[in-house]
Amino acid sequence: MPADPAAVADIRAAVVRQLADWSLDEAAFTTELVLSELLTNAIRYGTSPIQVRLLRERTLICEVSDGSSTSPHLRRAATTDEGGRGLFLVAQLTERWGTRYTAAGKVIWTEQPRVP
Repeated sequence: MPADPAAVADIRAAVVRQLADWSLDEAAFTTELVLSELLTNAIRYGTSPIQVRLLRERTLICEVSDGSSTSPHLRRAATTDEGGRGLFLVAQLTERWGTRYTAAGKVIWTEQPRVP
């Protein structure tokens, strides 16, 4: 995907369509929030190429990869901070999340329960 914040809406729409094809409509809202945060972080702090992958296994796995090896870290934002809450929300909305390093950069992944 292009490193353009305007592209995030198109990716979210494509993911919602894919979830509907998989009869996982109930996961759409949470998945959109999670992907928005991960994609925005990749655009803001990562490097190209930025890629998105959605896997339907025993859980719903969302992956966002970019060319940077810098790992995000969870922090608690102060009430006066304008940012810094995104990964905290990701951690609250998913069962698990983490970082996997590759020769080309990193992959941030999340797992959500599959809602039948």
